[in-house]
Amino acid sequence: MADPEALRRELADADALILDLTFDAPERLEQARRLSPPGLATLAFYSHVEADVRELAERAGVDLVVPRSRMAREADGLIRRLVAG
Repeated sequence: MADPEALRRELADADALILDLTFDAPERLEQARRLSPPGLATLAFYSHVEADVRELAERAGVDLVVPRSRMAREADGLIRRLVAG
C-alpha cells in the first residue's frame, strides 16, 4: 500500500469496502481493520478451496464473505444488498 492515509480518506467517503482475499488474506484483513472507518460495510471473496480464509474473514467481522465464483456471478446483487444494509 503506497499511501495508507490516502486510502483512509477514500474509505471515509465509501459506501462499502470489497476485499479480494485470494492472496495475503491476513494482511488485507488487518489493513482493512486499521484503515476502515467503524461501520463501513465490507464484502470479501476468497477461493472456495480455502475454508480457513473464509473463517478468518468471518472472525475479522467482515459483513459478507463469499466464494470468488459467487462474487463473479452475483457481484451486483451482493453489493446492492450489502450497501442497503
